[in-house]
Order: sequence, then structure tokens, then C-alpha cells
Amino acid sequence: MQVALSAGTVEYTDTGGAGPAVVFVHGLLMDGSLWDGPVAALDGLRCVVPTLPLGAHRHPMRDGADLSMRGLARLLAEFLEQLDLRDVTLVGVDTGGALVQLLMAEDAPRVGRVVLASCDAFDNFPPGLTGRTLFLAGKLPPRLFGAFVQQLRLRAVRRLPIAFGWLTKRGDAATARWLRPLLSQAGVRRDTVRVLRAAAAAPDILREAAERLPGFDRPALVVWATEDRVMPLEHGRRLAALLPKGQLVEVADSYTLLPLDQPAEFARLVREFTAG
Repeated sequence: MQVALSAGTVEYTDTGGAGPAVVFVHGLLMDGSLWDGPVAALDGLRCVVPTLPLGAHRHPMRDGADLSMRGLARLLAEFLEQLDLRDVTLVGVDTGGALVQLLMAEDAPRVGRVVLASCDAFDNFPPGLTGRTLFLAGKLPPRLFGAFVQQLRLRAVRRLPIAFGWLTKRGDAATARWLRPLLSQAGVRRDTVRVLRAAAAAPDILREAAERLPGFDRPALVVWATEDRVMPLEHGRRLAALLPKGQLVEVADSYTLLPLDQPAEFARLVREFTAG
């Protein structure tokens, strides 16, 4: 399915159904397929999964679209409005968790509860070797950025700590698939460079958001991978402590991308949280 938003066309999947709506937000250089495993286990819930313009999208955005972090957070809020989703459980991992935090800091009236899973937070922006490498590559012109991405065709390169190697233990097939739009579409490369440059120009954005998170008075579940080598476990504990109705769950045998490394456990936590 597709929806026309102010920045351009956004693809999404929607399982439908009368159950509570859960909206899943992916990270940088990822698409909505990140959530396929958990969604398959969440029958009975309405699972809505957009593919935002974060580098694995298939429809380039309009010229002049605001692709800054705050602009992308507003685009996510617009997505909820266009689909008229209310009392949403908003779930974000990696950069998606950063966008969720930005919405939380601005009240997010359509959001009833949130799940923050191993994500950028506080001063960890860009996060780890992967984030720093991407931000540096984003300084290149789109054509040269595309040449950089070409190296990721090789599994050995994708598995390096500067790529996806410290983000997922088991999800290499997904990471290879996410790269296809970047490799084939100049407009997607242009969008991705714009995202990276705008993010690099706002290094304090999540520190500023964190100052407002204590004002988010709705239920919040923080799920963190105990073996995460990109998002410090201490940040998960700090986020849970900041949120008035926050709770922390630590998950073993996973890197950052819990939906790939522990899809069944992640789905179980989301189901119990929405039911609670």
C-alpha cells in the first residue's frame, strides 16, 4: 500500500483487523521488512509498518522535502494522521527509536504507548562505528556515496563493524535486500545523503529530546539487547528511569536489531505490553 504525504509517497503494510494498532518504525538503511518476523507472530493486532525515507525506500522524495530528523519525525506524525490511527502503540528500533523519542518530546497526541528498542539516545548520535562511518560517507556527493555503498554488495563487507556486523547476528539476508534501492536509484541516493547531512548537523538533537522525555506520561517499554555493541545498555536503563511509566526488559543473544535476532521474543514482549 501507499500513502501520499507532504514529502512524497510512502509505502506501508497494514495487517488490518480490529485489534489495537501497533506502528513499527525502522532504522537507517532499512525498510519495513525489518519487522516481518515480529509481525507474523502478532496475529490479532493491527500491525502497520511504513517504509520511511531512510535509505531503503523505493520512491524518492520530493525536491525540498525536509529530511532532517525532526522533519522525519513530523513525517511519521503525518503518516499517523493520514491513516487516522489513534491510541497507537509506537515501536522503534535503531534510528526509528530516535524518531519515536522526538515525537514523545512533542507530546504525540495519537500515541498511547511506546516501545523503544535498542536505539540512538542521549549523546550516542551518530551511534557506534556504523553511525560514524555513515555520517562520514554522507559528506560525499550522491554519486560517490553510491560507489561507497557498492562495497556492501559483498557479505564480508556487510559483516564488518562499520557496516551491519554489529547490528545483527542473524539478519544478513535482510541487510543485503535493503541495499537494493540505494544501488539502483539515484533519487534514493540523493535522499539518503540529505538525511545523513541533516542528521550530522544536529548532534545534540537527542540530548535535547531527553530533557523532555520525563513529560511523557504514557506507558513506555524499553527493550534492550544485552549484547548490543552499538547502543549502550546503560542508555536503555537511563531511558526507562527517565520515563514516568517506563519499564526495562533486557534480551539476551541479540545485537541492536532485535526484530531480526529475536523476533519471537520481541513479538511476545510487544503483545504483553499492548495487552497490559
